[in-house]
Amino acid sequence: MEHILLRHREIPDINKLNVYKKSGGFAAFKNAVTKMKPTEVTDVVKNSGLRGRGGAGFPTGMKWSFIDNKNWPHYVVANADESEPGTFKDREIMESNPFQFIEGLAIASYAVGATAAYIYLRGEFWEVAAFLDEKIAEMEAEGYLGNNLFGTDYSLKIYTHLGAGAYICGEETALLESLEGKRGQPRVRPPFPPSFGLYGKPTIINNVETFTNVPPILVNGAEWYKSMGTADSAGVKIFSLSGRVRKPGNYELPFGTTFRELIYTYGGGVQDSRSVKAIMPAGASSSLILVDDEKILDTKMDYATVRTIGGDLGSASVIVIDDTVSMDWLVNKTIHFFKHESCGKCTPCREGTYWMSHLTERIHDGTGTTADVDLLLKVAKQMQGKCLCALGEFSTMAVVTGIERFRKDFDKAVKA
Repeated sequence: MEHILLRHREIPDINKLNVYKKSGGFAAFKNAVTKMKPTEVTDVVKNSGLRGRGGAGFPTGMKWSFIDNKNWPHYVVANADESEPGTFKDREIMESNPFQFIEGLAIASYAVGATAAYIYLRGEFWEVAAFLDEKIAEMEAEGYLGNNLFGTDYSLKIYTHLGAGAYICGEETALLESLEGKRGQPRVRPPFPPSFGLYGKPTIINNVETFTNVPPILVNGAEWYKSMGTADSAGVKIFSLSGRVRKPGNYELPFGTTFRELIYTYGGGVQDSRSVKAIMPAGASSSLILVDDEKILDTKMDYATVRTIGGDLGSASVIVIDDTVSMDWLVNKTIHFFKHESCGKCTPCREGTYWMSHLTERIHDGTGTTADVDLLLKVAKQMQGKCLCALGEFSTMAVVTGIERFRKDFDKAVKA
């Protein structure tokens, strides 16, 4: 299958402007600005079934249609924070197929009437930010960004903005706070960004991969896009595969591809030919899916189906865990990450991750007891549904599912 997003794997140097143009680049943006109304662009994206690729999987066109047209100006922000452990797809897009991503961002800006758009990158992506600045400058020089685009009265400027490397800024309202120069902490919602976003104005925020899907959708049509994937999840997805596999990496595949195909056909199987013990389908913030039945591996990877086996697809950062890994070690690792990245704004997450890290450390180093395991589960469950944003909720996922589905690993690690 020809790549739609990772096109650099078939077209060398597509990250150069002249090569991207020869490959049909900017045709979708020009056609949208010169021949379509903004609402028509939104309708095409809505009809395509494109869902957000950042984790929540919310319908993209529907989000765009929520923009408050009684309050101006409007903004569009690309979430290029990509700080979920196990996720590394957006960086590949930005480095190797940047113009398609920027074109998608430009189309979204036109669709919602924004004349300024921002690319928010995690602090460690400073080289990527400099690279994108070069590409934006090239587009301005060629007339694809700037004033009176394609002879119309539509104008657009795109800016990059580096954060300081905080995981919490992947959450859209914390991202907005950081973009405004404030401490990166989540806002209370509602109001939501389409009505009250950047500088208090209506704002659309989507992930890098989401925007990169937009140009081919406008060129080929909604029905073309829906012909791939499943009824629940249209199109293709970049699966970031890591963990105990022979060939970790990014794999662009249609939704509905099974875990077995991803791990064995594309990932080359498990290291040392061990058996798969568990799968984290959405990076460190995932539930641990117990692979106690071969049918689990034959589960289709789309948003609805993965929920039927006790997990969420999220950003599709699939981490494979084999039978050499003890879950008390894994949970200890994830909790220390979330404790370090908690912004401290809300008490359940600030205190909960602190106490969970102490308990997981005791359990893993062999000084814990069965009572500590029970207490760890209790603390995690008491946090659920009480945190200001998803980070606190995410921190509990591996803990709760780890203990409930792999209790033997914890019992082996503790004293009676």
